Amino acid sequence: MSVNVPTNNKERCDFALEDLYNVYDPEVGLNVVDLGLIYQLDFNEEEKILDATMTLTTEFCPMGESITSDVTQSLTYSFPEWQIHVNLTFDPPWNYTMISPEGNKFLGR
Repeated sequence: MSVNVPTNNKERCDFALEDLYNVYDPEVGLNVVDLGLIYQLDFNEEEKILDATMTLTTEFCPMGESITSDVTQSLTYSFPEWQIHVNLTFDPPWNYTMISPEGNKFLGR
């Protein structure tokens, strides 16, 4: 795992990312982690709330609802006792430089 997602709990973040590697953008065929769509994962231990901040490749992504739903389901699977809040942002806007080295390799770049 060479992706560095900002977090307040590295161990929990790494655990969450393991399952998020199985969530794919169906148009690109690449997982949301290597695609660079996961911006931040923060964990409120006291209230058991996971705040995930993510983006999509474009604001008008036709698969956006499906992708955010899959991210929510994945995080719920990883943290069944937690409330999951997936926050969608377009600031900063996604661009190709956010793709991980593994993702670029997969895309032949």
